[in-house]
Amino acid sequence: MAERTKENSHTVIMVGAGPAALSAAIYTTREDIDTMLIEKGVPGGLAAVTDWVDNYPGFPEGLAGLELAGNLQKQAERFGAVIDFGEVTALHDEGDWKRLETTLGDLYARVVLVATGSDYKKLGIPGEAEYYARGVHYCATCDGAFYRDKRLVVVGGGNSAVQEAMFLTRFATHIDLMVRSKLRASDVLQKELQKFVDQGKITVHLTTTTDEIIGDAEGKVVQVKGTDTESGNEVKIDTDGVFVFVGLKPNSEFMAGQLETDEIGLIKTDENLMSSMKGVFVAGDIRSGATMQVASAVGEGATAALKIREYLEGHVNIQEEV
Repeated sequence: MAERTKENSHTVIMVGAGPAALSAAIYTTREDIDTMLIEKGVPGGLAAVTDWVDNYPGFPEGLAGLELAGNLQKQAERFGAVIDFGEVTALHDEGDWKRLETTLGDLYARVVLVATGSDYKKLGIPGEAEYYARGVHYCATCDGAFYRDKRLVVVGGGNSAVQEAMFLTRFATHIDLMVRSKLRASDVLQKELQKFVDQGKITVHLTTTTDEIIGDAEGKVVQVKGTDTESGNEVKIDTDGVFVFVGLKPNSEFMAGQLETDEIGLIKTDENLMSSMKGVFVAGDIRSGATMQVASAVGEGATAALKIREYLEGHVNIQEEV
C-alpha cells in the first residue's frame, strides 16, 4: 500500500469518463475543485461507440456518438479536468480519505464519483460484433427510428425485450421476437404483448435460439439464423436489423461487497446520489434506477457535482491543499 502524498491525492476522483463523469467534471472543475478522472477504455463510454445519437436535446439533426463524447471531453479538459488511463481494482474507506487501488498505483480522494456505466450483455454469436451499430443494436430508444417501415428481430424474453419490441412497432412494419425458452416478462406485459400479436405486428418465436446474424455484400444485416430447440429445425428470419435485450452487465466488479447494490449489481444511492459508503457518489448507468439514456446521464452528472460540492463544504475546505 502506497503512502498518501500530494502527488497521488485529489479532492475528487471520478471512476469512468463517460457522459455522467465528464459532465460532473465540467461542473467541479469550473469551481476549481481538483478533479481527476480514471478511465480504463475510451472516454465517452457507450456514447462514444454509438453510431448516431438522434435524441440528445439541442441537436435537431442528431450527431455522431463519437462527436458528442469528444465534445464532452474537450469541455471538461478546458476547465482543467485531468483524465488518466488505468483501471480501479478496489476501493477502501479510510475515513476522511478514500483509497483506490489502481493499475497506476494507489490513489487517494476526499470524494469519489463512481460512473463506470454498464455494458449490454452480448449473445456472443457470429455476426453480432461485426454488425454492431450497423444493424445490431442494444437501445431501441436510441436507434429504433432508423428502422421506420423496416422489419426487425428482437432477441430476449424478459421485461426489457417485450417492452422494447412493443416500442419498436412505432417504426418497424413487423417484429420477430426470438425467445430462447419461454417469456419471462410480467403478466401485465405479456397481456399487452398479445394485443400486438393479435394485430399481426409481432410474431413470438418461443424455444428458439439465436445462432447467427447474416449480412449481405454491402455490409447490411439481412437475416438471422436460429434453432427451434423442440423440433431441432433451423429457423431463418429475414430482417433489416436486430435489437438484443438479454440484460445489462454493471461495471461494478471492483467494489463488490463494498457498496450496496440491487439484485443485478447496480449501485444503490440515496436522494443525494450518495452510495452506502459516505463520500462515494454514483451517477449514470451504474446507478440503480438510472434510465440508461445519455441525456439523463449528463443530468445525473451535473446533479452529482452539485451534491459533491455540498458534501465537501460540509466536510473539508475545498481550497485546502490535498
